[in-house]
Amino acid sequence: MERVLVSACLLGSKVRYNGSYRLNDHPVLARWQAEGRIVQICPEVAAGFSTPRPPAEIRGTGDGRAVLHGQGQVVEQTGNDVTGLYLEAGQLALDLARETGCRYAVLTDGSPSCGSSFIYDGSFRGNRVAGHGTTTALLEANGIRVFSEDGIDELDDLLTRPGSAGAAA
Repeated sequence: MERVLVSACLLGSKVRYNGSYRLNDHPVLARWQAEGRIVQICPEVAAGFSTPRPPAEIRGTGDGRAVLHGQGQVVEQTGNDVTGLYLEAGQLALDLARETGCRYAVLTDGSPSCGSSFIYDGSFRGNRVAGHGTTTALLEANGIRVFSEDGIDELDDLLTRPGSAGAAA
């Protein structure tokens, strides 16, 4: 059975920057939990960030892919450069995905770490831009397909399609 890396905040853990969660009570997540498919992680907490913590956004040219190549940085609203910790967070998520055989992930969109369709523009004004967070960029660069919480049904269809590697035997 195919295992799926999932953002801890989507499962009710209070690990977001503001000490909250972004619970997604999608029935597929509940089923995946019952099936033992879910591997839970908050990359930022795994890298040592506290909860709560100052909001952070990606600045520079591009998104998390640019950060991976040294062309951007992750900064907190306080101005503190936390790029190194975000890169470590991505590596920890990648290591866990590899250790547990995850080829897919469902991560929280909008996050400078986990965003898969959008992030914020670095102005701390709530301006969304298309792009990937640092963890998503690293996972995808290593062959792990990332879905946002809006893509749970799409991933479930992929995993349960007859003949797929993720379908129950």
